Amino acid sequence: MSGTLNKVMLIGHLGDDVKMHYFDDKNCVGRFPLATNETYTSKQTNERITNTEWHNIVVRNKAAEICEKYLSKGDKVYIEGRIKTRKWTDDKGIERYSTEIQCTDFTFLTTKNESQDTASNQGQSATNPNPNVADPKQDDDLPF
Repeated sequence: MSGTLNKVMLIGHLGDDVKMHYFDDKNCVGRFPLATNETYTSKQTNERITNTEWHNIVVRNKAAEICEKYLSKGDKVYIEGRIKTRKWTDDKGIERYSTEIQCTDFTFLTTKNESQDTASNQGQSATNPNPNVADPKQDDDLPF
């Protein structure tokens, strides 16, 4: 196979609001951090451990304006794009590198408010409000 592939797919939560930068020629760039989590149980201590990885997301032009309008800190989003490493010089003349995800496609999954509402509704619906009414799931004899 002679081709290469540079493709990233992430589902995570925004760590901050979208920061916009506008250029003279009516183009713009939006940037925001995205957090993804990995959770596992330690075999030594048997406790749940969560590691968070932060990704720098870059969106351009109309997509950036849409993200700025509808996304805010805490929202869950699907991001598709490619990895790009930039080389730049800081104020002290030191060369720095930044690895970013150049977003080519995105889907809004939930807002922070929707996530909180869903969690609170699940907690309320977990108990049967009327104990005299049988749960229809338990009476079902069907194998599927």
